[in-house]
Amino acid sequence: MSSILRPTPAQRTRRLVVLAAAVFAIVVPLVQNLAGLGLTQAEFAADGNSTLRVAGYAFSIWGLIYLGLLAYAVRQVLPQTGESPLINRMGWPSAVAFFGIGMWIVVAALNLKAASVIVIFASLIALLAPLVAYSGSIRALSRTDRDRLLLVWPLAALAGWLTVAAPLNLITTLTAFEALPTALSPSAWAILAIIVTTGVALAVTASLRTLAYPLPTAWGLLGAFVAEQTDKPAVAFTALAGAIVLLVGGVLLAFRLKPGVER
Repeated sequence: MSSILRPTPAQRTRRLVVLAAAVFAIVVPLVQNLAGLGLTQAEFAADGNSTLRVAGYAFSIWGLIYLGLLAYAVRQVLPQTGESPLINRMGWPSAVAFFGIGMWIVVAALNLKAASVIVIFASLIALLAPLVAYSGSIRALSRTDRDRLLLVWPLAALAGWLTVAAPLNLITTLTAFEALPTALSPSAWAILAIIVTTGVALAVTASLRTLAYPLPTAWGLLGAFVAEQTDKPAVAFTALAGAIVLLVGGVLLAFRLKPGVER
């Protein structure tokens, strides 16, 4: 269960920074889209999406992700929320990740492709590294623990989506710069990216054992299947296979193994 320890002044400051970063992450795309500032996300990706695409509908997942981030940020800032170990450990990493995904919208609008790769991978690493590092504490939580529902689920879901979005951003940027190595064909690079993404996601799922992480990754891979099944069936069906592996593996790891029991 969550600790009942009250946060110190420094911890309260950190909580406010997390809330501010979450609001920044949510407000920036709203302002950018409503005001029509710079490139849209679709226009930004269109310049280099000939190697690997994801169907546009897949990005609707951001609505759920933003709701989760807001729930996490509001809950952790409430005075009655105790300073649990996970709230303490994930505070600054989550603030960095939230600020990063907001900044990604800015650099994409400005068509700063190289900067977008740096920002998205920094956001992913900032979130994924501590989640894996503290996976033992995460697995020890009961399925109804508030930290699991309102911290692990929102942050793991964001990390899961970034796990597929970051390599997609990288391969799109390399394609736009005509810098994709010629050792493999573009389709082979796309297949390799999908395989690596699936492997990383499955390994992280084995560590966290929560469906919150693999579901968004599988959703993104399904989006790639839908987008590429006509023009690049080999790429498409590799993405479909990756999504199935993550869904089946996620269910088995999350429910067949008790959260606190090591294999």
